[in-house]
Amino acid sequence: MARRAGSAGEKTVAAIRRQSLRLFAQHGYDAVSMRMIADAVGVQPGALYQYFPTKQQILVTLMREHMEELLASLKAEGIEGEPPAAALEHFARFHIRYHLTRADEVFISYMELRALEPAGFREIESLRKAYENELKAILVRGSERGLFRIEDSHVCAMAIIAMLTGVNTWYRSGGRLSEKKIEEIYAEMVLRSVGCAH
Repeated sequence: MARRAGSAGEKTVAAIRRQSLRLFAQHGYDAVSMRMIADAVGVQPGALYQYFPTKQQILVTLMREHMEELLASLKAEGIEGEPPAAALEHFARFHIRYHLTRADEVFISYMELRALEPAGFREIESLRKAYENELKAILVRGSERGLFRIEDSHVCAMAIIAMLTGVNTWYRSGGRLSEKKIEEIYAEMVLRSVGCAH
């Protein structure tokens, strides 16, 4: 049922998303029940089903929103059209900045792919490929101009994304290095990985 912006229904949906994100990240998708989500939101389990008929729908929604926001934010960076080396550094810095502030979303986006049913998996995988293709396009441009030393643009893109996203497994705010310093280190490593250091 459609609800007006600002209605109690919209606030409930936002609360369901927020609490589901927290619970999935803390306990894992399989261990979280709809009753646990309802309790965290403060509604009866029956009310939850008015907004999300299944737990799977909640997971797909969370992953879709994460990927759509990631793609929109990348587009807003204006990387397209930059020289390849500058674009690659810009991409690396953007990825680090964006992901460091969204630890739960990143964890679920990668660790719970296995929990997606086929239709949901196809939808999320399509969005993931769209993001990967943005990086691959930069790598191909740099390689074609003789600026990057790359054997396979797809393998290189997957390796770079895995390296960049891996920061979420170990980085904690307030540690020895600032987020800005981490961004600089990773950007330099990415450039070196294609034979294009500062």
